[in-house]
Amino acid sequence: MSSRALRRLKGKQRGQEALDLGDLVPGEGPEPEEQAADVGEEEEELDEAILQPTKSSNRKAQKNKKNLSNIYELICDTEKATTDEDTVNPEEQNGDESKEKSDSGETEKRDAQPETGAAKCQSGDKAIKKKKKKKKKKNTTGEKQEVAGDDIDALLETIEQSNGLTLQSEGCGGSDNRPVLYVEHRNLNPETELKRYFGARAVLGDQRPRQRQRQFHRSTWMTIPKDTWPRFSRPGISMTLLESRDGLQYFTFEHSRDYQQIQFKFLDSVESMDPNNIVVLLQMNPYHIDSLLQLSDVCRIQEDQEMARDLIERALYSFECAFHPVCSLTSGTSRLDYLRPENRAFYLAVYKHMMFLERRGCPRTALEYCRLILSLDPDSDPLCMLLLIDFLSLRSREYNFLLRLYQDWEVHRNLSQLPNFAFSVALSHFHLSQEDQTESKERERLKDKADLLLQNALIMFPGVLMPLLDLCTVQPDAAVSSHDFFGPRSQLGQSPALAELVSLYVGRTHTLWREGGVLLWLEECVREVLRRVDIKDPLVEDCQNKRKQRYQSAPLNIHRHVILSEIKEATSTLPLEVTTQSVMGFDPLPPLDSVASYTRPERTNKAGFVSVHIRLTGPLTTDSIEDL
Repeated sequence: MSSRALRRLKGKQRGQEALDLGDLVPGEGPEPEEQAADVGEEEEELDEAILQPTKSSNRKAQKNKKNLSNIYELICDTEKATTDEDTVNPEEQNGDESKEKSDSGETEKRDAQPETGAAKCQSGDKAIKKKKKKKKKKNTTGEKQEVAGDDIDALLETIEQSNGLTLQSEGCGGSDNRPVLYVEHRNLNPETELKRYFGARAVLGDQRPRQRQRQFHRSTWMTIPKDTWPRFSRPGISMTLLESRDGLQYFTFEHSRDYQQIQFKFLDSVESMDPNNIVVLLQMNPYHIDSLLQLSDVCRIQEDQEMARDLIERALYSFECAFHPVCSLTSGTSRLDYLRPENRAFYLAVYKHMMFLERRGCPRTALEYCRLILSLDPDSDPLCMLLLIDFLSLRSREYNFLLRLYQDWEVHRNLSQLPNFAFSVALSHFHLSQEDQTESKERERLKDKADLLLQNALIMFPGVLMPLLDLCTVQPDAAVSSHDFFGPRSQLGQSPALAELVSLYVGRTHTLWREGGVLLWLEECVREVLRRVDIKDPLVEDCQNKRKQRYQSAPLNIHRHVILSEIKEATSTLPLEVTTQSVMGFDPLPPLDSVASYTRPERTNKAGFVSVHIRLTGPLTTDSIEDL
């Protein structure tokens, strides 16, 4: 190696090395032989220093087993292994290398060529990396935009459904693409309705301090588990999907063998006529459905409404924990056959829960549960919810929903032949005509429609007027009470089935007719009906013939509904074949063609379970059910 290259490696370039005083004295410098020896020793030291990293690099190369034909590939590979945080700009790097070329002179050209090649490779790799990063960023942003676009589309669809497809839409008909019995989850919670009345702070204010010590339960839609309930364990109820046909899913509840044994003990307790036996059974099996339903009726009769409602909610929670994953309460496509005894308890639990909500002052929530029951079997309607849904719609002011249901089902169900629909649809039109946001022309149209519908309802069911005025504590006009059309003959000439329907409607909805404006409207329509009767309108005779031909006998589901309603005016009209048989609260008037999945075994000892707890006979007290 030359002395010039040696000085360059030592950092002493021409014009940059420091001069000593000894260097300026002539003839005192090192002799050529000594200088050559020193240079040779320094070259050997430098060669050893240079060879050491090459040996280690050769070892690494042997380990990695790479055959490099170009020395710059190693530089490129090392640059590829650098992290993404390296932010060296290729332009700045090339600029620095050009500066080094100008400073080092012509002797550095050969040594600078490898550095420029490495820089080119480095800049090329980094440019490729940046392109890849840009592509990745574009892809990731594109994917995010696609996902965000899907979310936005789904959100827009839900907003359109919630705004443009609500049941309270102006068109009361065809603009809603959802099923008429569509159920919304949020409306199954009574707190949603109470918040609209009293505000969220008043409803949820006392619940926030208790959240720290609450127990964690499975989230459900119909009920909210309480910390005071017994620890939940699978009671032995499950749901099975029987079949899927025509877009509908048919489910059924099933009882395990252990649950069947508990059911047999429950039937023994019922036959004992002692509610304390049911209490003992519930202490051992706190989530037995029929025991909860039967004991709830006992508590309600004894005016313990809080305990009665709590037992029903516990039964609903047990049912909902057993739901099939495919079963949907909101779609309106899930079906439960009332002929199966295991399914009847769910119908009754939801019905009793609905009635508690209505008495509690939550008619909108009760209407949602009424839709739910009707959607489980709309063809058979085992609990005859069509006799109740109009009342809940009027109470919750869901007039457009009632009109839509009437328009959609009138063709194949003849809803106008039911007294409750004939009068309630007219009342809905009247209330819509009285709303302030309705235009004047629309008001006139709705008012004329309401007048015509109420007149036709009075002509078809003249026996409704006098009992309705009686319950409203209104003294009828002499011209009305003395007329043959609305007099005593109108009630005596009714068939028992029609009298049952009329008494049920009047006893349930008479409070809706007590408003001053409604009574004035009713008076106007009654006078117009009398005028049409006097001029012998053909519709009067036509309706009279229909009353004679129809309403010969009421089906079993109407009797079942009257029993569950507990309306005195209606229960007094039940036929003898219904009143003379025993009616159980957990299964009132079971269908004659029931489909039993298991049967109760014959008992050798008729006392059975009751004999063990015979000392518990006596009236049920609240102290005996505190531990439930």
